Amino acid sequence: MNPFARLVPAVMAPAMITIASAGPRFYAPDPTNLPAYRLPDPLKAADGSAVTAADGWMKSRRAEVLELFRSQVFGRVPPAAAAPGAVRAEVVELNAAVLDGTATLKRVRFTAAHGGKSLVFTASLLLPNHAPKPVPAFLLICNRGATNIDPTRAVRSDFWPAEEILGRGYATAAYQVGEIDPDTKDGYADGVRALFDGGAQAPDAWATLSAWAWGASRILDFLETDPGIAKGKVAVIGHSRGGKTALWAAAQDERFGLACVNNSGCGGANILRRRFEGRESVARINKNFPHWFNANFKKYDNREDDLPVDHHMLIALVAPRWVHVASAEGDLWADPRGEFLGCVHAAPVYELLGGTGLGSAEMPAIGAPLRGDGMAYHIREGKHNLTLEDWRAYLDTADKAFGRAPGTR
Repeated sequence: MNPFARLVPAVMAPAMITIASAGPRFYAPDPTNLPAYRLPDPLKAADGSAVTAADGWMKSRRAEVLELFRSQVFGRVPPAAAAPGAVRAEVVELNAAVLDGTATLKRVRFTAAHGGKSLVFTASLLLPNHAPKPVPAFLLICNRGATNIDPTRAVRSDFWPAEEILGRGYATAAYQVGEIDPDTKDGYADGVRALFDGGAQAPDAWATLSAWAWGASRILDFLETDPGIAKGKVAVIGHSRGGKTALWAAAQDERFGLACVNNSGCGGANILRRRFEGRESVARINKNFPHWFNANFKKYDNREDDLPVDHHMLIALVAPRWVHVASAEGDLWADPRGEFLGCVHAAPVYELLGGTGLGSAEMPAIGAPLRGDGMAYHIREGKHNLTLEDWRAYLDTADKAFGRAPGTR
């Protein structure tokens, strides 16, 4: 029997966890006006039958859920963009002695071409010189300014703490999403979608988050050719809209061994059906960022219960690979408890595939990461950001996910 069927029923009433006066500090109470809701069952097939075996998920139900997210939420990549040879990668800079000789820098230029036109985007890859190769790697989806991922390290941002990552024996790559598709309501003509769509935008056509996720997979194509990178041991990581993208990238591309989903909120790890004032809703996100999701998703403005999926099912698409979801205590807009419950309600799929998910339905104390088998979660103090504390928690999870001794250097 699934233990979460007892601990966390499908219909969720307002839950209260108080802040203890002594000992570990826990996340503050949920809003009192949170209505009950019912979640779609990831293990109930489209024909109404129950999925009771791993093969049933991997060979059938998983594809059904993935198609629902493509058609109703994120959109589908056009065949031309997925065709072999659609993107060419070229190392345009190689320096084997950066960071006082401790790392090798590769700057890679990617050229996407179609219909006589092209688009160029870049990624920076740093490999630790001291670690035996091949090494696992982190690929950062950067939705902030380029200085946050400065490969020269003249500017060092905790958003991409490359020195810390390299010191743990990991390689790390990063790219700026705006080079692939502009993060603006009217940026369609200047991005990769227009290159491959030819201007046609069906209701289920890919939107900006799908374009960014496509870019992550194209960079992974290159990483898999690098002899210094361990195949199957690349973690994709993103914050906020980048966190939504990281989760969607890992859901689609099974070559990613770990998804690190930071403060992802609505459209990321949290439960859309948890509706209350003070958190982002489907209607709000579609109004403020109409380019992130496909046109079909707008049908669910203020109608989340009509959506045939919810985002615990997006997390479940990563199973049995690892996923680590993180929240910030002060980030109510992203709904920390909703992000945690996304993990809890994905657990039955992990269990079906031989893992445990988080192994608990109780939200952990602030600053005390919870790791089960296939899934991790942490909540920290502070606001909406990707911090060094977050990165250290993700590195610890990667050690477990990739079978490395804790803190390996």
